[in-house]
This record gives sequence, structure tokens and C-alpha cells, in this order.
Amino acid sequence: MAKGRKTGGRVKGTPNKATAEVRAYAQQYSTECIDGLMAIARNKKCVDVARVMAFREILDRAHGKPAQEIVGQDGAALIPSVIRFVVTKAPGADTRT
Repeated sequence: MAKGRKTGGRVKGTPNKATAEVRAYAQQYSTECIDGLMAIARNKKCVDVARVMAFREILDRAHGKPAQEIVGQDGAALIPSVIRFVVTKAPGADTRT
């Protein structure tokens, strides 16, 4: 396979027909789902964890999930590690490839 060339699948920008019907069906209930999440979030009798999760889901849909910075130890930038493997032939191993 040639490096960097796409060899199969959908052309970029083509909608996924397999999930389009399910997505369209689910979108009919978006308002009802948000209303349900708001009911949980505002219900003081609900467990705090459930309320926080409901608020988070609403915010994620309204504003998108917040970006997460990936850092290493002590907040330092990650430095890619290079791992080198040395393969040796076992004594008496067949030399044919």
C-alpha cells in the first residue's frame, strides 16, 4: 500500500448512510432529552453525581467538549519516546526468509 494514499472507504465529506437513519430518528427526541437532563440537573432530590453529569452533558452539547491538554509529569510537554528493537537470530535458526 502506498504511504499516505487512501485506498478504500467513503470519499471525504460523504455522509455515512449506515447511521444516517438512526441519527435522524434520534434527533427527533433531542429536545425531550435535553428537557429530561434539565429536570435531573435541577432536581435537588437527585444524587449530586447525577445532577453534575446531567449539567455536563447539556454543556457539552451546547458548547462542545472542552479541549484537554496532554502533558507529562509535572505539567511538562510530552516528548515522544523512541523505542528501538534489536532482532537477533537465535543460534541454529533457519536462515531462509
